[in-house]
Amino acid sequence: MLFDIELHKKLPAFDLNVTLQSDAQRIVILGASGSGKSLTLQLLAGLANPDGGHIRINEETWWDSRTKLSAQARKAGLLFQDYALFPHLTMAQNIEFGLLRGWRNPSKRPSEKVRYWLDLLELTHIAGHYPHQISGGQKQRTALARMLVTEPKLLLLDEPFSALDTQLREHTRREVLALQQAAGVPMILITHDRADAEVLGQEIWRMDNGVLSLEENGKAV
Repeated sequence: MLFDIELHKKLPAFDLNVTLQSDAQRIVILGASGSGKSLTLQLLAGLANPDGGHIRINEETWWDSRTKLSAQARKAGLLFQDYALFPHLTMAQNIEFGLLRGWRNPSKRPSEKVRYWLDLLELTHIAGHYPHQISGGQKQRTALARMLVTEPKLLLLDEPFSALDTQLREHTRREVLALQQAAGVPMILITHDRADAEVLGQEIWRMDNGVLSLEENGKAV
């Protein structure tokens, strides 16, 4: 099974109880702000630990009572809402940063892997630009490239379109869908926008006060 996830975490406002089993390549978790969506991604990525449960991705155990892989060992690519680009690095250097160990400065000359993603995502013409010099859509593609250059086992997208206007949002949804299909990397995306879910989700799951349920015919079951 591709996704075999059970997460339990006690929080001040509610208890997070997530059970997700699926072979879908694209999972979308739909829910209001504060419902536990972002925390779920952090637990999957290894940025926080659950109180109990297990995480198994494509039959590989990432976390349970005996196994606790680090965030680096899980190789999950996490895309934050603000893209988290480094303002002092060019677009090419931001992408290459994903390949570096430690805090060494990326080289000024892009590697072959970086050039591949610059070309694929049509970023070559802005490779030498800095984040403040490019558009929101270009920032997002750069952040996606930085994530994909590491050859992740799982893509985790946290409200990736929230900063985009309506027209760019529609275009970027299609772009992310095509990119995920081309890369063949499974994806979990969280959002509060149903249009995101309808376009990108092979399965839509609904999060409500820390409880996750599969949606069928527009209703949680």
